Amino acid sequence: MATLKPVFIGHGSPENAIAENSYSRFLSAYANKIPKPEAVVVISAHWQTRGTFITSGRTPQQIYDFWGFPDELYRLEYAPGGSPETAALIANAGLGVSEDPERGIDHAAWAVMKHMYPAKDVPLLEMSLDVNKTEEEHFEMGKRLAKFGHNGILFMGSGNMVHNLRNISFDPKQKPFPWAVKADLWLKEAIESHEVEKLIHYREKMPEYRMSIPTDEHFLPLLYIMGMRAEEQSAGTIYEEIQNGSISMRCIEIG
Repeated sequence: MATLKPVFIGHGSPENAIAENSYSRFLSAYANKIPKPEAVVVISAHWQTRGTFITSGRTPQQIYDFWGFPDELYRLEYAPGGSPETAALIANAGLGVSEDPERGIDHAAWAVMKHMYPAKDVPLLEMSLDVNKTEEEHFEMGKRLAKFGHNGILFMGSGNMVHNLRNISFDPKQKPFPWAVKADLWLKEAIESHEVEKLIHYREKMPEYRMSIPTDEHFLPLLYIMGMRAEEQSAGTIYEEIQNGSISMRCIEIG
């Protein structure tokens, strides 16, 4: 059984699910070059809970958790099966993770997986973000989950490390805003030099963080993935782009 390298994927707008662009081509190519997972567990920016939960349904529903987008997006059907066995493996490991057999899969997962595994032949699960956890506790949860990569599970943090919807352009040709470029590069350098303390304590360490991370739900999945890095492993960029002026699509792989 292959050991999968954890990844953080910037998912951006739901419209990326129906786009043919450099980002969608990257996702397809990336899936073709890594071992096929037994299951994918997505730590989702779009599922916030009290306590940590993992989807455990056999056939989780596709959630269209957005509005105001083209009709084509709402007609897109991508709902691969889940894996109750994978959910139970993690939930029974004493990490404080509970099963949720009813919750479906939101676009932080399916909009990405649609490009990676279009045949819907890889089980897809999601894990929630506990709103009661500190940044350090999210990071520590990532460390505790890392061992399951040896079970053929691909852990994917799905968010955007720079994500400001209050200061955004809907022009697809919009050049990145200078403040977004500056923030994205600061994060890139902290990630690739393994300065985890900077990432965990970004509110104290990151210049003008309120512009680039006005809310934390899209940033926190990155801490899980960084927590999965063993001391001898690298953390490197596998894709970079800034969409809509203010959304970093930077993707990170561990190892």
